[in-house]
Amino acid sequence: MTHRVTQDAEGRPVLWTERLRLRVPNDGDLPASARFWASDRSHLMGGPWTYEKTREGYLDILDQWQRHGFSLFTVTFHDSDKGIGGIGPFYPETHPEPELGWSLWDAANEGRGLAFEAASAARDWFFATSGFRTAVSHTDPDNAASHRLCERLGAAVDPDARHPYGDEPTLTWRHDAGRAA
Repeated sequence: MTHRVTQDAEGRPVLWTERLRLRVPNDGDLPASARFWASDRSHLMGGPWTYEKTREGYLDILDQWQRHGFSLFTVTFHDSDKGIGGIGPFYPETHPEPELGWSLWDAANEGRGLAFEAASAARDWFFATSGFRTAVSHTDPDNAASHRLCERLGAAVDPDARHPYGDEPTLTWRHDAGRAA
């Protein structure tokens, strides 16, 4: 899958795929993100969360962009600035290494290949620009949809990977730059 890179007015990366634009989050993204994280749809990803917890996570994502030059992108369709999801590499201080993550905030956007399209572009951009050659995706063992996406992205289960979730059941997938699908 291919993508092209441009920059926004502040010089930050914007990734373009066939149908999608991936940009740095802005304040307008918080309400849609908070609705997703407050819903039962987020339960296989650590949710549901309160609005305050979602806001704290959002602020940390913006801080990661400042610290690392990367974090989760907000995904939009080409013809809209309305965020439909958060996808990309992120590296909070609690994590032992960068993670590739995804969430589509509206169930109507699932099953259309959008997460794969965005995650492929974000992963490839991350490997090309960050100096990292590997990343992980920590998943709930019951999250079959995320497991299918990891497989489609060319990741493999890494039983030895450390994760930041204590004794919570976690299945960790390894993305390697040389093994990208």
